[in-house]
Amino acid sequence: MNETMERVTSFLPQIKIFESLPAEIIREIEQLVTRSNTYKLSNNTILQSPGNEKNGLFFVIAGKLRLYKTNSAGKQHTVCILSEGGMFGEVETFSLSTRGTYVETMEDSIVFSIPAEQFEPLLVKYSELSLRFLSELSKRLRDQDELVEKLVFRDLRGKVLYFLNRLSKKFGIEENGYQKIDIPLTHQELANMIGATREAVSLTLQELSNEGIIVTSRRMVMIHIEKAMQELS
Repeated sequence: MNETMERVTSFLPQIKIFESLPAEIIREIEQLVTRSNTYKLSNNTILQSPGNEKNGLFFVIAGKLRLYKTNSAGKQHTVCILSEGGMFGEVETFSLSTRGTYVETMEDSIVFSIPAEQFEPLLVKYSELSLRFLSELSKRLRDQDELVEKLVFRDLRGKVLYFLNRLSKKFGIEENGYQKIDIPLTHQELANMIGATREAVSLTLQELSNEGIIVTSRRMVMIHIEKAMQELS
């Protein structure tokens, strides 16, 4: 077993739907780890595109992935960002709503997949695993519904603040009253996430920076949570 495969097997028990499962289930899943379904990907690699959806479930072992869709004009809209322990994909029994979606790495990443024909028998065999999967599916749907609802009824400034606050909850590192968002983030990437133009987002970020609500530098954003929440409430 090579180093990447060893990293996958050691990380499996930390993935949320596998946490605290009986050892026999974990051992059975570990046996599915092979060179052919373990991917070491460089930054900006497109792992999936509409019409070229991947079969089975994919788990992020290291790195970060962005799931997004595009409209007829080519404008991108981010569905979600997955970090270590996140998953995406489709099996016949359940769907994580990733059809018609691009999946792209945001940094060097390691991804492990379980083909649908191997994962579905596990769901039938182990009811505890099925319940974990259903819980994760429900959470994903709630998060997506909330994101759409919050973005639709806000102006651009509100969208930028809401999305930065959302990212800070998942990827934030506290520094002097601010939350540093620990993912590489250019103005264009943020614009893609909320379905806006880079120029408009850059102007909004400059306004927020002048007001002390955020601090920006090359590919980095820090948000003052207290000030942001006062405006978002």
